[in-house]
Amino acid sequence: MQQIESRTAAVPRVMPSSSRMVASYLTDVEKLLEAQCWDEALCEAYDLPRIAVALTDPTLHSSGEQQITWCEQWIRPVEASEETDGLDYESLRRTVCEHLESREAQGHLSVPARALRRLRLRRHVRTTPRGFFHESPAADDPEASRSAQICQALVEAARRWYARSACHDTTVQANLARLAVLR
Repeated sequence: MQQIESRTAAVPRVMPSSSRMVASYLTDVEKLLEAQCWDEALCEAYDLPRIAVALTDPTLHSSGEQQITWCEQWIRPVEASEETDGLDYESLRRTVCEHLESREAQGHLSVPARALRRLRLRRHVRTTPRGFFHESPAADDPEASRSAQICQALVEAARRWYARSACHDTTVQANLARLAVLR
């Protein structure tokens, strides 16, 4: 019994936190969808795996391979037994992974500076929590519809990642704090 207590006492516990930067970034993607700015929303959403992976690394580095692993872990239905909201997560995950592969060398580690800078700029934004009220793209615009689905899947994945993993991760929290004080 004492051995179990000593092991649990040695593991540092991180209190869950919320991040205004992360929440604002995700809300901005949703606002772009509401405004039907499909390309801008997609550009911002495609940076979410880069940001998430970089935040988990003490040096803020991220590789294409790590981003694909993140996508494989987090782009999925909320629960395996739940309805998928009409989204084909497997197809969406494959599309995002193909996009990431085309943009980055698989083994190359780099700091996604542009994406992190845009995340950092959200630290002063004060947005009130709200629901996401978007109109689906017109049925005659399949490209816009696909973009909206990709964005929705990536935002859901990022929210799940932050709530279930990142808010308890000391490295992520330290990196968010470092980004908040950068000028």
